[in-house]
Amino acid sequence: MHNNLLLLPIIIPFFTAMVLLFARKNVMYQRTVTMIGLIAAIVSAFYMLNIVYVDGPQTVTFGSWPAPFGITMISDMMSILLVVTTLVLTFFIVWYSFSAIGIEREKFYYYPGIMFILTGINGAFTTGDIFNLFVFFEVFLMSSYLLIVLGGEKQQLQGSIYYLVINIISSALFVITVAFLYSVVGTLSMADIALKVAALEQPAILTVIAVLFLVVFGLKAAIFPLFFWLPKAYKSAPAPILALFGALLTKVGVYAIIRTYTLIFVHDQSFTHEMLMILSILTIIFGCIGALAYFDVTLIIIYNIVIAVGVILFGVSQMNSAGLEGAMYYLVHDMLIKAALFMLGGILIAITGTANLRKMGGLMKRYPLFGWTFLIAAFSLAGIPPLSGFIGKLLIVESGFEANNPWMSIVILLSSLVVLLSVIRIFIYAFWGEEQQTTTSISQATYTQQFTPVLLLVAVTVAYGVGAELVAPYMSAAGEALLNPSIYIDAVMGGE
Repeated sequence: MHNNLLLLPIIIPFFTAMVLLFARKNVMYQRTVTMIGLIAAIVSAFYMLNIVYVDGPQTVTFGSWPAPFGITMISDMMSILLVVTTLVLTFFIVWYSFSAIGIEREKFYYYPGIMFILTGINGAFTTGDIFNLFVFFEVFLMSSYLLIVLGGEKQQLQGSIYYLVINIISSALFVITVAFLYSVVGTLSMADIALKVAALEQPAILTVIAVLFLVVFGLKAAIFPLFFWLPKAYKSAPAPILALFGALLTKVGVYAIIRTYTLIFVHDQSFTHEMLMILSILTIIFGCIGALAYFDVTLIIIYNIVIAVGVILFGVSQMNSAGLEGAMYYLVHDMLIKAALFMLGGILIAITGTANLRKMGGLMKRYPLFGWTFLIAAFSLAGIPPLSGFIGKLLIVESGFEANNPWMSIVILLSSLVVLLSVIRIFIYAFWGEEQQTTTSISQATYTQQFTPVLLLVAVTVAYGVGAELVAPYMSAAGEALLNPSIYIDAVMGGE
């Protein structure tokens, strides 16, 4: 019985989206149904998290076929933690959307788009089949195409062209790579592929396939040198959509790299994982350059996505327990804090009427609570203890020293200073100094409606950092499962 419950975080958003397709012009109906669907999905995900923690990974294989032949869905500690995080932050983003996205967009399939994205993302986190991973990628990409052009402003349409073209290319590459892999191992079940690859001892052709997968998922995750599309595509999206994309979409690419590089391609680490490590460090360096180069609030936070992706993948590339546990801590932290920062940035732009830091100033007098909340979020992003970014980054740095890559760990420590500098610059320019003439000011009521969910989300990230002891058993269970692929393989191949 428990096994089937792992499908609820995928099924509930899907059916909610279906129900939302009716009465699209009735905004109250759209909002209410979306919130009910999200709360139901969150409850089911937390329930599933508890089951996985107590009983280990849960699987369900469709059609009563035995494991490698039927399509398997698997909820292990890593996937269920990501599903829970996804649903929780989407709840806050949707709440923020009520006052931030605009009635016109709300009437044009905005909420069904979000629920279909959740269906695809949660499906991608839960599937045990590599072709189905592609299918779920397409589900959330289709919905993201709708959201990125919603409203049809000129800038948005320009940005969306980049986004569309890149994703179409990477999807085509994805199918070709899966076909290559299938031609070598003759199966699509990830657990079965892992067994076959181990039996073949990963010959050179499989190392080539591993690199191809890194290109495919690296395009989605925005790693160096494949992140060039990200600032152009995301910059023009409205704040709630940007928060959703910035927090979630690149993370699905990161998840896919983690899953394949800890489960399947683990037999030629001196090449594959070494390459992943070098690319992750380059990703961090170029992300840092971007974060310091601009005076645009949105672009600074977007380049911080790139830095975080590099940090997480560095932890994964070390393939030791500190690195993998740290990557999990940091991945969950980053999803939460990016959503909060993009929403804070959205409020900042709504208050000042500009994204240009040089045209802002003196907001501390009128919005003190907003200012201090932004500062806490900035400190959390940079990993200042005891906030949420600290433990993950500490473990990742430690993993570099453990694996005899001290210089790489030092780069990560230095990148924390750059991250701090980039977001503190927003704080200093926007909140201190002379108060500037603002061209648009949102009403006090609208400001309060937008700020409340963001304040609560920042409080959640603070609790995640301060209450790290409560989260630690879950994170170490996730790290252990990544370090020992046999846990995942046994859960799937052992049948029901």
